[in-house]
Amino acid sequence: MSKERKLILSTRIPVRWGDMDAYGHVNNTIYFRYFEQARVEWLEQQGSRVSPDEPVGPVIINASCTFYAPVNYPATVIVKMYGGEPGRTSLMTWYELLVEGEDRLYADGAAKTVWMDLRTGKSAPLPDTIRALFD
Repeated sequence: MSKERKLILSTRIPVRWGDMDAYGHVNNTIYFRYFEQARVEWLEQQGSRVSPDEPVGPVIINASCTFYAPVNYPATVIVKMYGGEPGRTSLMTWYELLVEGEDRLYADGAAKTVWMDLRTGKSAPLPDTIRALFD
């Protein structure tokens, strides 16, 4: 794990009624979608497109989430995304999920992203634009 985490994105995501499950709260799989949305927004801000048409792209190789409290509809979640020291081909990211207007941490998580040559399936060097953000 990286020694330092840098806040790289904070985004607001409305909770949809369909995000809830039979227990009346946001289904645990949706938390991963919220983290994914933050990650894609950040990647797009950095000029990386998440598309099968690109020769190189970011791929998640590991993801985790710890759930502290259920989120209920209606709400807007705030996802804070942090990045750590980049590797040769990868970047570790961490997430905090809060509900707008509250100080409570509802969940946190992590994901390791590896840049991949999408034609060969082999890892590729981290883009210089991403690496420069952590120098």
